[in-house]
Amino acid sequence: MTAHEIVTSEDWYAARKELLALEKAHTRQSDELARRRRELPWLRIDKEYTFQTEAGPTTLAELFEGRSQLVIYNFMFGPDYEAGCPVCSSIADSFNGVLEHLKARDVTMVCVSRAPLEKLLPYRRRLGWEFTWASSFGSDFNFDFERSQPRDRVSALLADGIPPTVKHFAAECGADPAGFMTERPGLSVFALSDGEVYLTYSTTARGLEPVMVYYGILDLVPHGRDEGHPADPTWMRRRDEFAGAS
Repeated sequence: MTAHEIVTSEDWYAARKELLALEKAHTRQSDELARRRRELPWLRIDKEYTFQTEAGPTTLAELFEGRSQLVIYNFMFGPDYEAGCPVCSSIADSFNGVLEHLKARDVTMVCVSRAPLEKLLPYRRRLGWEFTWASSFGSDFNFDFERSQPRDRVSALLADGIPPTVKHFAAECGADPAGFMTERPGLSVFALSDGEVYLTYSTTARGLEPVMVYYGILDLVPHGRDEGHPADPTWMRRRDEFAGAS
């Protein structure tokens, strides 16, 4: 028996109308936030970065692939990993299918990880993704944009104990906890204008939820995200690891 209140059709539509007013207000707030986001000042990137891609050594400007806007998702796949982070893998599933739609709006979206290319490409084939995956191995890019941190710093942070979630995901990636925690997820947006590259936006943590499509859908269903309190993301799997996955 459901614990929810059961009402008449008239009462249900009245309650829905009341919620709709809040949803519309939230939409208008989101529109204003998006406008403010677009109006952020730009930071020129003067440092030269070179990545390894299937096409060979590639500069940050070349990652734009001839477009004027670039979105980089920093995918947690460090040099010591044997497999990509399950959460980042679920996020990649979310945006991989919209790459052509983004290109149609002058946007290129790629992933960057510190693992060598010979680890990244087989994993991409396993999951059936199509985005460009660039390796920043040997580059300062991840460290300069605070998507990676030195192992000794992480080890000091873990000296008082290793959280169960870290143990879980480290094991899922075939890395030790310190090696796993050297990497961080993040999303950065760049613009290319008159041959110069600019950073226009950057986010991490819950700021990544717009590219986690399943969260938006789960927020609509009766059980919500159903992750418990506090939220536990260890339910996330690589899509070919769920029971019954083909």
